[in-house]
Amino acid sequence: MATFVYEALNASGQEIKDEIEAPNKEEAVSKLRGIGYFPTRVIEKVDRKKVALKKQAASGKRKAAGTGLGWVGVKQLTTFTRQLSTLQDAGLPILRSIRILEQQAKPGMLRNVLKQVQEDVEGGATLSEAMQRHPKAFNRLYSNMVAAGEAGGVLDVILQRLAEFMEKAQKLKRKIIGAMIYPAVVIFIASAIVTFIMVVVVPQFRKIFEDFETKLPAVTEMLISISNWFVNGIPPGWVVVMGAPLFLFIIWKVIRQAQVGRLVLDTVMLKVPVVGAIVGKSSVARFTRTLGTLISAGVPILEAITITRDTTGNEVFARTMQRVHDAIREGDSFANPLRASKTVDAIVVNMVDVGEETGELDKMLVKVADNYDDEVDTLVASLVSLLEPIMVVVLGLIVGFIVVALFMPLVNLIQSLQS
Repeated sequence: MATFVYEALNASGQEIKDEIEAPNKEEAVSKLRGIGYFPTRVIEKVDRKKVALKKQAASGKRKAAGTGLGWVGVKQLTTFTRQLSTLQDAGLPILRSIRILEQQAKPGMLRNVLKQVQEDVEGGATLSEAMQRHPKAFNRLYSNMVAAGEAGGVLDVILQRLAEFMEKAQKLKRKIIGAMIYPAVVIFIASAIVTFIMVVVVPQFRKIFEDFETKLPAVTEMLISISNWFVNGIPPGWVVVMGAPLFLFIIWKVIRQAQVGRLVLDTVMLKVPVVGAIVGKSSVARFTRTLGTLISAGVPILEAITITRDTTGNEVFARTMQRVHDAIREGDSFANPLRASKTVDAIVVNMVDVGEETGELDKMLVKVADNYDDEVDTLVASLVSLLEPIMVVVLGLIVGFIVVALFMPLVNLIQSLQS
C-alpha cells in the first residue's frame, strides 16, 4: 500500500492538503472522489533517501541511454499515446504502462526516451515532469496536457484527445504536402529536360548554323546565348537551375531564424493569392484545434493561449495570440482582441464570442477547426486544378520558343539553297 500526498477542493470550494493510502494513483483519485473531494494534484510520497540513490543510479545510466540524435516521428508518438491511453483506461499503474511500451518500442529515440522517463517516474517525478525533460520527443503542448490529465485524474481521456489532435493535424499536413508533390515532380522533370536541351541539343544546332555561315534570327541568337550560359556561365546555368530550389530553401530557413524575418515572410505568404488563403486557414485550424484541446483538458486559459502562441507555426497568428493573452489578463474577453486583430474571419470571432457566452469555448474552437480543415481541403484541390493548366501553358511556351528558335534558321537555309 502506497501513500499519496494530495491537494483537492471540497464541496464548498476550500483547498484541502493531506495524505491518503491506496494501491495506486488511480485508486487514490477514486477514494478522494468517493468522499466528495475534487483532486487537483495527487503525487506518491516517496522516501527522499531512496529517491537520491535512484537519481544517482539514473545519472550513471543517462550517459549510456542518452536521447542521442534524431527525433520521434508524429506517427510513432501518436501510436504510443493511444497505447498509453488504453493501458491507463484498463487501470494499469503508470510506471508499469511505461515499462510495457518501452519494451514494445523499436530501438531508437522513443525507446531511449521512455527508458529515461521510466527512471524519472521511479525517482518520484510525475509523468508530465519526466516528459518535460525530453522536448525532442514531447513538446510543451504534450507535456502540459499530460499535466492537466494528472491533476484531474483523467489521464486516459486526455491522452485519447491528444492522440486525436495529433492525427487530425498530421492528416491536414499530409494533404497539403501530397497535393504539392505532383506539381513539384512535373517542374523538376521539365527543368531537367530543358537543361538537357540547352546543354546537349542546342550546341549541335549552333555548330550546324556556324558551318553554313547563315545569318540567325534574333530569337535564335537569344536561344544560343541562353545555351552558352547553361554550359559556360559562371556559375553554369544548369547549376543555377537545378540548385535554385535548395538555395531558396536555405535562404528561407536563414530568414526565419529571426523573429522579424518570420513576421515578414508569413505576412507576405498570407497576401499571395490562393496560397495565402491555404496558409491562413490552415493556421486558423491549427491554433483553434490546439487551444480547444488544451481548454477541454483543463489547462488554464492564459497558459493554454501561451502554449498555442508558441506552437502556431505562424508569426502573424502568434502575435495575435499574444495580444489576446494580454487583453484577457487585463480583464477583456477573448473575442474583442481577436476581432481587433483582423487576422481571422468574422465567423471565427462570432463562434468564439458564442463559446464564451455559453461556457463552451473549447467545443466552438474545435468546430471552427473542423470547418477550416474542410475549407483547406477544398482550397488545396482548387490550387492543384489551377496549377495544372498553368504548368501546361508555361511548358508549351518554353517548348514552342525552342522549336521556333531552332527551325527558323533551318527554313531560311533551305530557302537559300533552293534559290
